Parts: sequence; C-alpha cells; structure tokens
Amino acid sequence: MDGVIRDVGASYRRALQSTVEHYSGWRPEAACIDALKGEGCWNNDWDASLELLRRRQASHPSALGTLPERDALIDVFSRFYFGSDPEGDPSAWDGYICDEPLLVSDTFFTALSGKDVAWGFVSGAEPPSARFLLSTRLTLSDPPLIAMGDAPDKPDPTGLLTLANALLNQPFSATAPPVAYLGDTVADVETVVRARAQHPEQRFVSLAVVPPHLQTPQQVAARDQYEHQLMKAGADVILSCTQEVLGWVDQLD
Repeated sequence: MDGVIRDVGASYRRALQSTVEHYSGWRPEAACIDALKGEGCWNNDWDASLELLRRRQASHPSALGTLPERDALIDVFSRFYFGSDPEGDPSAWDGYICDEPLLVSDTFFTALSGKDVAWGFVSGAEPPSARFLLSTRLTLSDPPLIAMGDAPDKPDPTGLLTLANALLNQPFSATAPPVAYLGDTVADVETVVRARAQHPEQRFVSLAVVPPHLQTPQQVAARDQYEHQLMKAGADVILSCTQEVLGWVDQLD
C-alpha cells in the first residue's frame, strides 16, 4: 500500500521522523530512512524507528539516554500518525494520516478486474489505517487484505502466499496463472524471492516502483540508486508508477 497506493511521505515516514525526533532531538532525513529500508529488514516503521534510535545512541551516546520501550514508542508514533485519539472514530482523526495523497483511484481496480486479474493487498500497515484507506478513501467493498498482525512481517512470504493461494483458488503449479506482487521496498522484493523459493513450481513476479518522494527532477541520482537496490534484490520489473501495472498485464503471455 505505502508508496504504491498512497503517498506516505507526509504521513508514515513523517511519523517515523517525528517519533525519532521526539526521543532524541534528531530528525532523520529521507535519505537516512531510504538507506535503512534498503537493508530489507525494516519494513515495520515502529521497529525502524527503534533501530534508528539504537544507531543514534551508538553514534551519539550523550544525546540519547535509555531507549524507549516498544509499546511506549508505538503510542507516540500512533499519536503522530492518527492524531489525538488513535482509537477513536476515523472521521475524527487529525494526524498525519490526513495528508496522504492517493496514487490510484478506484477505477484502477475496476480496470484490473476487467482484465480478469484477481487482486488484493498484503501490507505492513496497521489494520485501522489499511481499512481507512481501502474502504473510506478508495471506497472498495471488502477487498482481500492481509495487514499487520495477520501474518509475519515482510520479507516473510507467509502473507503473500496466503493471499495468492486464496486469489488463485487452486494449488500453486506450473500451469496456474502468474502471481505478481508490487511493492516499493527491498523487503517487498525479497518477499517475492522467498515465495518463489518455497514454491518454485509457481511463477512469481516481483514488480517494483520507486516511492513518490524520489520521483522528482531533483532526486534523479537518488532514484537511480534506489532502483539499483530493487533490481539487485531481485525485482523483475521496475515501473514508473502503479498505473503501469495495467500495461504490464496486457503484455503477459
């Protein structure tokens, strides 16, 4: 979802930055977060926040005391992201989640269905955030979803395999339709690589797209480096935007 269906540069990433700054006084730049995500094992933004704090503590021991407990950090993160009442009515949320531009509309999914593509979502997003995006923002009716807590965090392929198997409605096999997964991080690519290793008889395709904050004329070099990381991790196809999935489907043999 993040960086694929919605732009989280001003929401999840901003909440990560604000959480780290809350505890350390240091606000990590986007390039620092990109480098961390490029390691492939920090898809969960709570854990990414803690890891940045650990590294800051190691490099600046006098600037940061005891690391926060994970549960306490999650509370801080949630108040930045959802707002003053994270558990309240989504229509009253006033946090960074309100600043998430959509990268596709509901017509994108209508077009996929029109091409006989079964689709769904495997995301590390919190379930309330995922449901708010899919049901409220995109007005999708009960879409197939595996969110945080429904399966182990990526790059563990369990969530992808579970959803793919349900969408195929048949066992994985050499004659089953291909399964493609579109993501914007190394962890997303590695999820497909691991799924392929578990089920080599099934065709799995890793589609990747660079997150929106790197898709500006000023970020050409950073975008090229990010794309190189995605390809090095095993991405089969790099798309310039999510909408290009429709053209990729048309080219399938």
